[in-house]
Amino acid sequence: MGEHLLGQVDGRLCQLACPFGGGVGLARQEMCGALSGGIMLIGLLYGRTHPGQDDRLCQQLAAQYREDFVRELTVTRCADLRALGYGSQGKWPCSVLVGRAVRIFLRTLRQHESVPGQQET
Repeated sequence: MGEHLLGQVDGRLCQLACPFGGGVGLARQEMCGALSGGIMLIGLLYGRTHPGQDDRLCQQLAAQYREDFVRELTVTRCADLRALGYGSQGKWPCSVLVGRAVRIFLRTLRQHESVPGQQET
């Protein structure tokens, strides 16, 4: 998802996101890693760079992405998504869920303004 919007992504960002997979350290008790990744990307794109900066847009986009994710997938917790059939032992691999999360993410950004690097049509 990051490569689509940002081009080449620094390997440190991949390292930063790595432990969020499987609902934080494969515990499956926290927020889905695909949702966490989108939230982190919103922070990277729209987050403040110093304490006094306005971060309302970033917070609004993160809240909207989460709401859109829930609207489509009904839950955010890894274990609950697995119970719906996602994951290595489910009907669909996590890659299917990640694909859905990316589409939800891009749709969420397009609802608010053009995606960075793209023109509105």
